[in-house]
Amino acid sequence: MLLMVLSGVDAQVAAPAEVTSAAVAAVKAMGDQVVLGRHQEAIKRMYPQWKESVAKREGGMEKLDAKLAGIVKQMNEQGVQVLSFRPEGIPTAYEVGPGKEVVEENGKKVEKMIYKQWLLLIPTVTEYRITQPGQGGALPKFLVITSSGFQVAISDKDENDWTFIDGSGVTVPELRRLFITLPDTLVLPEIKRDHEEKK
Repeated sequence: MLLMVLSGVDAQVAAPAEVTSAAVAAVKAMGDQVVLGRHQEAIKRMYPQWKESVAKREGGMEKLDAKLAGIVKQMNEQGVQVLSFRPEGIPTAYEVGPGKEVVEENGKKVEKMIYKQWLLLIPTVTEYRITQPGQGGALPKFLVITSSGFQVAISDKDENDWTFIDGSGVTVPELRRLFITLPDTLVLPEIKRDHEEKK
């Protein structure tokens, strides 16, 4: 009953500054690990329910882990290097994870609806360098790609233990299946890519 009442409620809020800064810092820390080549850290910090649903599509957790490891190997073989990864832009915050809490008001115990988690959409900018071998003895060329995207950062309230969903692989309907109180009108940050050639 509670879920039916809450479905589609606009739970967008102005999160406390310390919550926003903690989420942004957690995204930056994860990005720093990826830049150092520690992609496994990003996989470890994936939001568990999202990882489970992706694993189901891929035919199991072992197959998903193998696929993710294969992507990293492929990047290395193709000369793709992550140069930088940083949060950039204004995060949007939502309260999710509906539940109940019993509080006392005027000497009576009253059941109130509460939200147990924070969800923030945090815009990011990633720079990749792709090494393209030179043809006919020419020097190799470097293609730098700047990609704007976002991370979905989720934490239980008062815990500051953030897990993530990479924005490049998620849609609004998928997010709303995981977090039913997100609004129908949810707009995700823009994903785009620019590139320039460097010699």
